[in-house]
Amino acid sequence: MNTKAFIFDLDGVIVDTAKYHYLAWQKIANALNIDFTHEHNELLKGVSRVRSLDIILELGNIQASQEDKDKWLIQKNEDYLTYLVDMDESEILPGVLPILQFLKEKKQAIALGSASKNARPILEKTGIISYFDVIVDGNDVTNAKPDPEVFLKAARLLNISPEDAIVFEDSVAGVQAANIGKMTSVGIGSKTVLHEAKYIFEDFTFIDQNFIESLITK
Repeated sequence: MNTKAFIFDLDGVIVDTAKYHYLAWQKIANALNIDFTHEHNELLKGVSRVRSLDIILELGNIQASQEDKDKWLIQKNEDYLTYLVDMDESEILPGVLPILQFLKEKKQAIALGSASKNARPILEKTGIISYFDVIVDGNDVTNAKPDPEVFLKAARLLNISPEDAIVFEDSVAGVQAANIGKMTSVGIGSKTVLHEAKYIFEDFTFIDQNFIESLITK
């Protein structure tokens, strides 16, 4: 049987922690008198923590010292982590677990490719870390998506060529990273937003085993 690399983003793909990022960033924005909406939060999808702060400061036309930026980045992460304390398997998005189980049954290689620096504790709290053969997160890379570094590193660690890798992403930057890396991109979310992906599904409940089989045997 063919072995492919199935690489998953974390936030918005496996778990819905985007809502917690939003609350933590909104707290920072409010303290700086910046109007930060859900629409603005879409700009932060798939983006590093440092770049996310820069985007928020740009929204408020605020210039800040590196010292202040470092302080706000620490504060944001501490606030975000407080929301994760009570995470459990109920936070896993619908349809994800059956796909992970099916991939394991088919002896496929599974990796996480996420900008999050909290990926490992999140996978542990939700009880699914054992499904992943490789975890590459924000602690392991220097370039943010749409740079394909995080996905290329995951494929390399799995000893599988990029052309044999399938990436599940919910952000434009993530889909672009997969495409730049010569991987098969599967968008999870809006067709309007993720139109650059090769395949697009509203969520994992729309992905059946036949589709996964077709990716394995392709």
